[in-house]
Formats: sequence, structure tokens, C-alpha cells
Amino acid sequence: MTTPSSHHPLDTSVPHSARVWNYWLGGKDNYPADRAVGDQIRAANPMIAEIAVAQRAFLVRVVRHLVTEAGVDQFLDVGTGLPTANNTHEVAQAHNAAARIVYVDHDPLVLTHARALLTGSPEGATDYIDADLHEPERILQAAARTLDFSRPVALLLLGITAHVVEDEDAYAVVRRLVDALPTGSYLVLCDDTNVIAPAEMDEMIRQWNEAGENPRVNRTPERIAGFFDGLELLEPGVVSVTEWRPDPAEVGQVRPLDDFGGVARKV
Repeated sequence: MTTPSSHHPLDTSVPHSARVWNYWLGGKDNYPADRAVGDQIRAANPMIAEIAVAQRAFLVRVVRHLVTEAGVDQFLDVGTGLPTANNTHEVAQAHNAAARIVYVDHDPLVLTHARALLTGSPEGATDYIDADLHEPERILQAAARTLDFSRPVALLLLGITAHVVEDEDAYAVVRRLVDALPTGSYLVLCDDTNVIAPAEMDEMIRQWNEAGENPRVNRTPERIAGFFDGLELLEPGVVSVTEWRPDPAEVGQVRPLDDFGGVARKV
């Protein structure tokens, strides 16, 4: 296992999506600039913190399904963000202690938490790659130290593709990552939309792009579905993350939020 080190300098004066997301989830790994823009966005879009929580719950349900029902024991989590509760390795290794997980992020603050992030089960393996979604070759080369690309891998892209604002570029980088995975692998992807509360979601993007240095875009559910072209979508398809196979106790209580995604198998 390598000791993580960043080639992206830490600038605490500029808000970063991973740290703002951490703030919305109730974490403490953020700075005044992150909290300021987080409060500003939440004032205009009160549901954003609910979206953050719902996206993490989606991750838990998907990883649990892939381990227990699909037999997947390898995960490549790109844009993982700062560690909170129910990280990918914790969920996966709770159901299969031998599961192997590689995290990818480029925020230097995440690197300072890498030692805690990397403490998985002794039977399995966890690793961390300092890389950006725009660097698929770097991601794949480094991930091969831990993951066996001759066996199925689940690629997780949660709330990260919005930072590749041009559809053509976003589809291309996701396709490059998926193309490197063997048959039987899975793509798990979700991101923000603007179909349920369009004014609030568009205002969030406007404020974020004014304050941050890594711009975002809202995509329609149809454009999000484009990431899954050529893959076999699992039921119920591309839906609000709250509606993707909710736990039995949640059925009848979930409401759609402006974060849509799905899970698909490479055939």
C-alpha cells in the first residue's frame, strides 16, 4: 500500500465540493469558505442537505445489493469525498470481509484522512488514489495495484460527473473507465437534476459556479441515462436515488429528489 500524497495543493480559501458536501452531511472536515457557500446554497435550495443524505443511502443500498446479490467484491469509488458514515469499504466488508476497495479523489484534505479511510478489514484491501475524474488512465493504472481487472469490478460515480460540464466529455471519460472493466462489472452513477425543483436546483448551480473553481452542471434524467448506453440497466432503471430499491421500511414514505441515477451491468 502506498502512502497517499497529493499533486493538487490545498487552498482553503476556495470552496470545494467534497468539503461542502461534508458540511451538508454534518461533518467537521470543512473550512469557512466551504461553510459560507454551503449556507448560501442551502438558503436558496433547502433540499440540498436532504439530497446529500439520500445519495449516501443510495450508496449503502447499492453496495449491499452488489455484494450480497451480485457477488461483487471489488469496488472503484471515484470522487469518494471525505469519509463520513457508511463508507463504501465499510458497507462492502460488512457483507464480505475479503472485499477490495479503491477510493479516488483529488482533494488534499481527503488525503489527510487517508489513513483512517484505509483501515478496512484484514481479509480485504483498501487503497486511495490521488487523481481526478479527468485522468482515467492514471486511475486505471493505479487501481490495478489493488483490483484484479480480470474479475468484475463495480465502478461508483456518485455526484461527480456533474463536474465534467460538457456531455460529450463526460460520456467519454465514463466510457473509458467502463471499457477497461471486464464483462460482469457494474456502473453505479447518480447526479443532480433540475426536474423536481428546477428553480432551486438551477440557483444552486449558479451560486456554486460563482463561488467555486470546479464548475458543475445539472443534467436531465435522460442525459444521465446516456451514461448507461450499451449496458444492461437493473430495475427500476434511472430514477431518483430515493426510489432505487428503497428498504421495505421506506416504501410509501420516499419522495423523489433532484438526484437521479441507476445501476447497470456490463454484458
